[in-house]
This record gives sequence, structure tokens and C-alpha cells, in this order.
Amino acid sequence: MRLITNYLFCCLLTPLITYSQKVSDHLKYLEQKPPSLSSEVFAPGLISKNTESEFGSVFNKEGTAFFYGVDLGGRTEIRYSALTENGWSNPRTILSHEKYGFNDPFLSPDEKRLYFISERALNGIEAKQDYDIWYVEKEGDKWSEPINAGPNINSDGNEYYISFTQTGTMYFSSNKVTPEKKQNDFDIYSSKSINGEFQKAITLGDSINTLNYEADVFVDPKESYVIFCARRPEGLGRGDLYISFKNTDGTWTKSINMGEKINTKNHELCPFVSKDGKYFFYTSNQDIYWVSSKIIDELKKSR
Repeated sequence: MRLITNYLFCCLLTPLITYSQKVSDHLKYLEQKPPSLSSEVFAPGLISKNTESEFGSVFNKEGTAFFYGVDLGGRTEIRYSALTENGWSNPRTILSHEKYGFNDPFLSPDEKRLYFISERALNGIEAKQDYDIWYVEKEGDKWSEPINAGPNINSDGNEYYISFTQTGTMYFSSNKVTPEKKQNDFDIYSSKSINGEFQKAITLGDSINTLNYEADVFVDPKESYVIFCARRPEGLGRGDLYISFKNTDGTWTKSINMGEKINTKNHELCPFVSKDGKYFFYTSNQDIYWVSSKIIDELKKSR
């Protein structure tokens, strides 16, 4: 493939550095002390910094590789840290461009693709476009150039955030059917993957989508619940995290606010639950937080 100039290709030209041996639990998750049912800033001073805004984040299934987005005064980039035999590497920028932004990283179920959003033009040269979902793909010990996720996912509107079920169904948000593509009216969609091809995306229905803003969706890999950001009149702040559980008949329960243990007067967004099911990560007030995922069990019991 022809490389596109003006990109930072640390991620694209080098393989993920993962710790292949059995890893002790205390070494995972950047060796941070596990949180309780009270939310805590994740890796303060190392990942979450007062001088920057950190957003969407994802760990690999082993808890030994970490990707996250950073907003540097309106320009976004993706950073990466990994556990090696010498300990955790210092976070480094792996996707950056002087013109386009990169954010909302998420790994595919087999972890052979890293998905993200960008306003990158299809040819990688022209002016910024609307936000699309893209990915880079492992090619041996290298990564490909950015690949657009295609017309069944992307539109002439904006597509945000990405998560997957264990069977490869993608969940994401878009304002593609919103008049004038207003920023305050996104809905959540899902798209099944059949033989490696994403199918036409469908909306999740009115238990989750309303006339308000719904975006930044995380789906449990077993598809038993979804967590997403919404801006609703009853909300506690500029954007709150809501949760909906799947019924036995395949429908979704009416979404509920995750409450004051998670939501504040600020903006809560970018949810992610670790692959081992232990920890719930999200962004609040421009930092990444984490909390025990038992808080999800509590919400399920209380509904």
C-alpha cells in the first residue's frame, strides 16, 4: 500500500507490544490499584492529566495494552501504552495528523483491527469531512493504512464511537437522519457482520433512542446491556450515562440514568467495560475514570 504523508505511523508500522506470558493481575491495567464502587480517576498524572482532555479508552482482553484519545485544544489524537517485560511503556502518540483528528479507539473482537473515528477525507488529502468510522488492520507485524468502514456504517452525517458484540455486531451512533445533521440529535445503531461485511445499520428503537441526543454506546459483548451517553431533561449534567438491559424476548428495557455514583453536573461519556468484566471506564470532566463493574449489577437489581 502507498503510505499517506503527514501521518504519525508509530501504530501503523509497528506491531502491538503485548506481554505474551501469563500476567499477574497486579501488573494489568497499568498496575493501578483496583477501584471500589466509588469512581476514581484512572492513572492520574500518567493517563489522566490536568493539562489535557482524555476521552474514549479501551484495553485489550488481557489488560496489557491500552489505547485512548486525547484532545489537544481541538486537535485529537490516539495514544497507546503496553505492558512489556520491562514494565508499562510510557504513553506515546500512535495516530495523529496535522489536518485530521483521531478519537474513540476500540478493538475488534479478535483484536486484529483498531477502530476509531476521524474527519479524514477518503483519499487522505482533501479537506476535513464529516466524522466517519475507520480502522487499521494487522498485516503480519504491521498495521495497514486507515480503512473506511464503508457505506453501511458511514454516511454524509457524523458517526461516533464504536463497540462490538462477541459475534462482531457493531454498535455506534449517528446523526445521519437528523434534519440539518444537528449535533444535539444522535441515535444509536447496530450493524451485523456477515462473512466479514457490515450489513445495513438499524436503529435500536425508542427504549433507547429519543428525540434527544444518544451517542457513545458501549454494548456488552454478550449483548445483555448497553451503556450510552444521553442529554435529557431529567439529566444531572451536560451529558449523563444511561443503561438499558436486554429482555429475554430480545427487546431492550427502557433506559435509566446510571445515577449520582456515575453522573455529575459535568459531561459523562465514552463508556467501556473491560473484557474480564471487572471494571467500568468512562470519561468525566475531561479525565478518564474507572469503577467496579459491580455497579452495573446493582443497577440491574434495582430497576
